[in-house]
Amino acid sequence: MTESAGIRSEHCDVAVIGGGPAGLAAATELKRRGVSHVVVLEREPEAGGIPRHCGHPPFGMREFARVLTGSRYAAKLVERATATGVEVRSSTTVVEAGADGKLLITSNRGPATLSANRVVIATGVRETPRAARLISGRRPLGVVNTGALQSMVYLENRKPFERPVIVGTELVSFSAIWTCRRAGIRPVAMIGEADQVIARWPAALFPRVVGIPLHLGTRLAGIDGDSRVSAVSVMDGSGREGSINCDGVILTGRFTPEASLARSGHILVDPASGGPVVDQFGRCSDPAYFATGNLLRPVETAGWSWSEGRQAGRWVGDDLAGKLPAPDIALEFNVTDPLIRFSVPQKIVLPHTPLGMENLQLRFARPARGDLIAFNGRGVVFRQTLSVRPERRVLVPLAKLANGCEGGRVELKFEELPH
Repeated sequence: MTESAGIRSEHCDVAVIGGGPAGLAAATELKRRGVSHVVVLEREPEAGGIPRHCGHPPFGMREFARVLTGSRYAAKLVERATATGVEVRSSTTVVEAGADGKLLITSNRGPATLSANRVVIATGVRETPRAARLISGRRPLGVVNTGALQSMVYLENRKPFERPVIVGTELVSFSAIWTCRRAGIRPVAMIGEADQVIARWPAALFPRVVGIPLHLGTRLAGIDGDSRVSAVSVMDGSGREGSINCDGVILTGRFTPEASLARSGHILVDPASGGPVVDQFGRCSDPAYFATGNLLRPVETAGWSWSEGRQAGRWVGDDLAGKLPAPDIALEFNVTDPLIRFSVPQKIVLPHTPLGMENLQLRFARPARGDLIAFNGRGVVFRQTLSVRPERRVLVPLAKLANGCEGGRVELKFEELPH
């Protein structure tokens, strides 16, 4: 460590930005592969990510072969990382991600520069706030997202309301039910704009089992109340309006990658996924940077993100050892069909090898049944009949898409079948 003009200057082999499941898994894997100095930079007072705020199961079956609460799961991930020699720095914020792995950081020790041979960005996702949802009405107390609710209940032992409405039917929406039950809060309704629950079956059974009315095809039109929430206005698909008396609103889901660090710097961001543009190794437009976990796209489970983080650790280790192909020739994926929301990765480096991601991940905007078609300048390279739903991943083998390609683009489209 050196010091210049009052700012400390440090160096490490790999810096991991974000101490959630993906970041901790990447750091742990790197240490297991013999990388000497691996540093995790976590802006919160404790590492562990979103699961740290979840006092309910099920977490950890893939990672520890046990069913754990989120908080215990997060703690065990941190314990495992530190036991392998990972340096975890909490309350440390990365202010700027510069070219070639040069980071500007700040902590209670003051500002510093940290240069790394490679950087893994694993900053995860955040829920869309009220302002971005364009909800009308006043701004009374009692409107929170799931993360804020979990912090209040599990970390601060607070009970922000008694009878809220839960908005959304993603997996995190049902996590909100668990949190409410832990605090003795009784939601009066769960509403979702789609005609079907977005989370996988049997999640739709949970509200009914615990006595919460589920209103599908219903959107939140407004929030009523002066100092506190007193009711919400709702509207169904035919335009009929209604009102639900309540004392709070839990806005769940509609996640977006926490890519502000990339957006404010020099790293290319994919406008469709909201995360950095990456190849099959998670390598960004600046090859010193890799991205992993939910930063790549919204949103997967903690276990899935942990698995992706482990893979990222392997790929970064391979890159440090000179085993990855140079990002000179690439095959890009072009998604223009409005039904396909995004693809990850956005490109693959050629020649294709089995070292990186096995599949292209796709997400769709609405339920549909039809043929997913991929074609390049020479014709169709992939076709499969699928039933798709929002927030359900569709996986396409990269080996099939790259077969015989020497660069250029692969177009992706979805041809719906008649009902």
